[in-house]
Amino acid sequence: MIASNQIEPRPRAGETEKMTVNVGVVDLGQVDLLVQEGFYSNRSDLIRTALRNQLAQHADVLKQTVARRMLTVGLQHLARADLERVVAAGERLQVQVVGLARIADDVTPELALEAIESVTVLGAFQASPAVRRALAGRIQ
Repeated sequence: MIASNQIEPRPRAGETEKMTVNVGVVDLGQVDLLVQEGFYSNRSDLIRTALRNQLAQHADVLKQTVARRMLTVGLQHLARADLERVVAAGERLQVQVVGLARIADDVTPELALEAIESVTVLGAFQASPAVRRALAGRIQ
């Protein structure tokens, strides 16, 4: 049910999110110059490369923080059956994810409320609009 605490270095196709970055005109010009000179295929390629380099530079801190905060890294998919087992066991989940947390479309708002105590996602959270509304007060 819950993914292991392993850092997945690159997202798979279809598992990306758009991020907007504002940069100064000189920096933007230098990015465009590097693209023109063939160092990168486009602006996004340069940004992704720079981002991966920074994450690699801080890999030890990231791993330590993930372990200390007991975060799931990558994808955590919560199926209806998973949540039903949690409720049957008299437990409640604290969903803590770095990456993507996804609640299956067949999960009802009532089941989500019974099974999930809190949701903390650093990345993206996917759930039906009804489940999102139901959990709104528990999403941090």
